Amino acid sequence: MFLAQVASHERRNSTAIPLQSALEPVIEVRSPLKPVSSVSVTPASKPRAFASLSNRDFRIYLFSATAAMMADNIEHVISYWVIFQKFASPALGGFAVISHWVPYLFFAGFSGVLADRFDIRRLIQVGMVMLLGVSVGWGVMFMTDSVTLWKAMALLVIHGFAGVIWIPASQVLIHQIVDTQQLPSAVRLASTGRYLGFLVGPAVGGGLLLALGPAHGIFVNALVYVPMAVWLIAAPYGRAAADWRPAPPALNGFADIWSTMKVVAADRVLLSMTVLIGAASFFVGNAYQAQMPGFARDLGHGRADFSYSVLLAADAAGGLAGGLLLESRAMLHPRARTAFVLAMIWCCALIGFARANIYALAICLLFIAGFVELAFNSMAQALVQMNAPGAIRGRVIGVFSMSAMGMRTFSGLSVGLLGASVGIHNSLALSAAGLFLLIVLLFGARTMRRA
Repeated sequence: MFLAQVASHERRNSTAIPLQSALEPVIEVRSPLKPVSSVSVTPASKPRAFASLSNRDFRIYLFSATAAMMADNIEHVISYWVIFQKFASPALGGFAVISHWVPYLFFAGFSGVLADRFDIRRLIQVGMVMLLGVSVGWGVMFMTDSVTLWKAMALLVIHGFAGVIWIPASQVLIHQIVDTQQLPSAVRLASTGRYLGFLVGPAVGGGLLLALGPAHGIFVNALVYVPMAVWLIAAPYGRAAADWRPAPPALNGFADIWSTMKVVAADRVLLSMTVLIGAASFFVGNAYQAQMPGFARDLGHGRADFSYSVLLAADAAGGLAGGLLLESRAMLHPRARTAFVLAMIWCCALIGFARANIYALAICLLFIAGFVELAFNSMAQALVQMNAPGAIRGRVIGVFSMSAMGMRTFSGLSVGLLGASVGIHNSLALSAAGLFLLIVLLFGARTMRRA
C-alpha cells in the first residue's frame, strides 16, 4: 500500500527517477518539492571538480565523518593490539571481523527503515555515542587491567552495531545536504574520506599507542567522535528537511525490507548496482587485507611487519589517490556500465597481486586495486542514491548497505577458509577470477536486457 502511494506506472518526462524492469512499465517517484534528475542520461551541465565542497554544510560533514572513520581505525589498532597481547587468540581476531560485518547483514535493512522513519541526525548521534562509549570502555579496562574475554567480545559487538546504525543514516544525510548535481561529487569525496581514515587511522593509532600508551591513547580517540555529534545537534536537516515526504507507515519488520527489495528488483540500475557490490563483497570484500601478513612473508622480506604495513598502505593510498584524482578532474561521471568495467579491472589487479612474486609489483597492483575499488564503489553508491525513490531512500540505502557490507561476512570463507586448503595466493586468485566471470555474466545480461 505504501509503495502504491509513492509510485506511478505512467511514463513521464526525463526529470523523474526511472524504476525500470524488462517486463514492467517504467515506475517513477516524483517529489512534490524537490525533483531529482535521472542519472541514466548525461547531464546538460559539465561536472565541476570538487562541486560538493562549495556546500559549507557538506564540508563540515565530510571532515567530521572522515575524523570518525579515522577514529574507528585508531580504535582497531589499539584494541586489537591489547587483546592480542592479552589472549593471543586467532579465534578472537576472527570474532572481531565477524562482529564488525554480521550486523550489516542482518540489520542494515532495518537501519534504513529507521532512517526513513526517524530523525537521521539522532540516529547518527546514537552511533557516535556508542562508538565513543566503546572507546571509553576499552580505556577503563586498560587502566584497571580488567580486560576479560567476555568484556572484549561485548565491546566488539557494540562497535559493530554502532556502525550499522550511523552509516546508512549518514548516506541519507548526504542527499539532504547537497543537491543532485553535487551528489556524485559528495559520495565520491565521502568514500575518499573513508579511505583516508583507513590510511591515516592506523598510523595515528600506532603513534598514540607509542606516545601515550593504550589507555590514554584510546581516551584521546574517544574525543574524535565528538565533533560530528555536536554539529548534528542543531544542523538544519533530519526530519525537518524531509517533511515533504509522505509519512512512512509504522515499522513492519521484514515486510518493509521485502517490499524495498521488490522496488530494487524492479529498477535495472538499483538492481545491477546492488548485485554488483554484493557479489564483490561476497567473493572478495576486504578479506585479503586480513591475509596481508602472509603475503608479506611470502614476498620474501625479512621485516615482515614493515612489509605488511606498506602493503596495507598501498591499497588505502590507491583509494585516496583515486578519489582525489577523479574528483579534481571531474572524471568518470556515474554510469552503471562504467562501474562494471571498473569492477572487472579490480578483479584483474587482485589476480595479479595474488600471483605476484615481486614485492614492488605487488605494491603497484594493490595501489591500482585501491584506485579502482574506490571508483566503482563510490559510483555504485551514487547511482543508488540518485535513483532511489525519495520517500523510501533510507530503506533502499539500507538494502544496499546490507549487500555491500553484510556480504563481506562470507568473504572470509572464500578467501580465508579456502586459503587454508589451497594457500592464500590461490584462494584470492580463484575468488577474484570467479567474481570476474560473474561480473562478465551480469554485464552481458544487463546489455541484452537493454537491447
